[in-house]
Amino acid sequence: MNIESLKTRAQAMESDLGVIYLAFKHPRTPWYVKVLIVIVISYALSPIDLIPDFIPVLGYLDDLILIPAGIALAVKLIPDNIIAECRENSANSSGIQIKGIYAGIIIIALWLVVLYFVINAFW
Repeated sequence: MNIESLKTRAQAMESDLGVIYLAFKHPRTPWYVKVLIVIVISYALSPIDLIPDFIPVLGYLDDLILIPAGIALAVKLIPDNIIAECRENSANSSGIQIKGIYAGIIIIALWLVVLYFVINAFW
């Protein structure tokens, strides 16, 4: 695998982020795909990882595998007609701006729910 193929894959993944954002907002996208998109984006933005980043190599390996795999799975689960429509809208738009506050609220809410269940399990 050379540098050029990695650059091509990174650019394709970057365009897929815009597509899954548009698919998330699309009314015909199945609910389970929307949940997967929220989980993938929350994990990508979350400071808490399955394997802590301070562990050499393994700490970053989960980010390099889980996030792209989640994005690829979300793209595969979105119906073809919705993907085609979202790719067209993504190509026609000048750029998608995601409000950081909404992502922050989702991450905080997700971790509060997890914390609640953990506390109840041990209480």
